[in-house]
Amino acid sequence: MDPTMCQELLTFLTPETRADLKSQALEYILGLSGTREGRQTLCTAGSALLPVLLDLTLDASPAVIQDAYHVMVNLTSDSVIHQALLQNIPTLLPTLLERLRDPACVYADFACTALCNLSREEDTCRSVLGALHVEGMDHLLHMVSNPKYNPTARLEYLSPLICNLTQLPEGRTFILDRTRCIVQRLLPYTHSVSSTVRRGGVVGTLRNCCFNHRDHSWLLGEDVDLLPFLLLPLAGGEEYSEEEMETLPPDLQYLPEDKQRESDPDIRKMLIESIQLFLFAAAL
Repeated sequence: MDPTMCQELLTFLTPETRADLKSQALEYILGLSGTREGRQTLCTAGSALLPVLLDLTLDASPAVIQDAYHVMVNLTSDSVIHQALLQNIPTLLPTLLERLRDPACVYADFACTALCNLSREEDTCRSVLGALHVEGMDHLLHMVSNPKYNPTARLEYLSPLICNLTQLPEGRTFILDRTRCIVQRLLPYTHSVSSTVRRGGVVGTLRNCCFNHRDHSWLLGEDVDLLPFLLLPLAGGEEYSEEEMETLPPDLQYLPEDKQRESDPDIRKMLIESIQLFLFAAAL
């Protein structure tokens, strides 16, 4: 896309443009954003379009708004252009965070997915964490523990977003702050059946926290008692002898025959990795 075409598209994306023309121009951009080459083009030759795309998420037409959000999700899915996105759209992070935290925003799921994408890589994850501040992290944790926070959005990718933030030491430090009781609030969601994505994000967050070896005694102690929450999803309904049963933690004894083991292989892997981190630290 050469600069001339970029300028032509911009003329069709103004608030005064007819909705049908605006939709056609946006459909072309949406198609571009679906390929790696197209995304890179939008962040170079089409960089002037990027702030306009964010403005279109406030358009009067719901169809235009939805397409604009789809473009944003597609663009943020490509880690190669993350820095270019943040440079070309300086208001991107605060705008997405504001809409994610708005309990009345019907497009909060798009904002959540885009933020989750942006926080996958360490450098832009640090930018997301910096935009949040302490109050913002507190708010995200409140949202995770309140499934009805936004009645119009599922916010499936909220816990994966928090998981991404805990890849950084600063994110883990916040989660492991003993005065906030955050870890304890997350524990019930390790066996939530409502969503594999949400459950995986919580387990990933706990796994990341296990990299902080100095907090192991607290995590395993009576204040948190994390180990049963890691082991229980891995247990099935197998029969054990009385002698074998006595060797198990109380929470894993006499489980019903229909007890199902965690079905998702990625979540099982993260649970096992968490336990291995405890074992590795104990062996040092």
